[in-house]
This record gives sequence, C-alpha cells and structure tokens, in this order.
Amino acid sequence: MKQKEEFMMEAIKLSIEKMEAGFGGPFGAVVVCDGKIIARGYNNVLATNDPTAHAEVDAIRKACQALGTYQLDNCELYTSCEPCPMCLGAIYWARPKKVYYGNTKTDAARIGFDDQFIYDEIEKPLTARAIPMEQLLADAAKEAFDRWEAKVDKTGY
Repeated sequence: MKQKEEFMMEAIKLSIEKMEAGFGGPFGAVVVCDGKIIARGYNNVLATNDPTAHAEVDAIRKACQALGTYQLDNCELYTSCEPCPMCLGAIYWARPKKVYYGNTKTDAARIGFDDQFIYDEIEKPLTARAIPMEQLLADAAKEAFDRWEAKVDKTGY
C-alpha cells in the first residue's frame, strides 16, 4: 500500500474505532509532516459535549501543539470525510499544503450529517439568517482593534 493510502487508512480507522467507542460521529483525521503522522484527531462531540470537537479541528490543534506553531504549511491533512464548513475554515486558517478526504459531504448528508443549511446561511444577509445577529457596542469593541493595529510587537497571522 502506498504511503498516502496508509495515512488515509489511519484516519478511517480512527473514524470507526472512536465512533464505536462512543466519542462521536464517524470522523477521523491525521496530520502528516515530512512523511510522518504527527497528530491524530477524531470526532469528540458526544464525549466532550462540544459541538466544535470535530476530527479535523482536533487533529489541527494537536499538530500545532506538537510543532509549536499556529500554521501547518508544511503538512498534509488526511480526513475520513470532506470537511464541514467549520472544519474547512479551520483548515484554511491552519494552511496545510494539501487535504485528502475519503467520504464526500453528500455521503455524510446521507447518514444524517447534512451541513448544506450552513452553506446556505453563509450566503444570506445577516438579517435573513435563522439565528438572529445584531451588532452591539461597536464603538467599545473597536478599542481592541485599535490597540491591535497600534501594537508594535504583534505577530501577524
């Protein structure tokens, strides 16, 4: 078996093992750097009561900790399923050089993990979204941004 397939099989194995152990849905991910797995992640939503505890986010967090960085630009992510909107955002923030996935978002929707409503919500104006959003204390909140902008010792990312 080729190395890429071995990495994907590890993500798939995690998706099955951790789902069967009751951690959450059937999703697993691994981060690979220089041909080695540096982090393994899996869906922990049920085990942690955390709706953001998806496999890709878990793997990204662990990989960044292992590498001591907030970017994974020399890494690849292998995930058992095409990333949901939240994980896709996290992946773009982490900046891996490539993502490999197993199942598609259509496959996920077929078993009850349908994220199309989120894709649809993103396209709507704020006033038309299912969860109401209202700006509050914009001038007070702006102070943090002004301070960041003026900060001379900041690290951009």
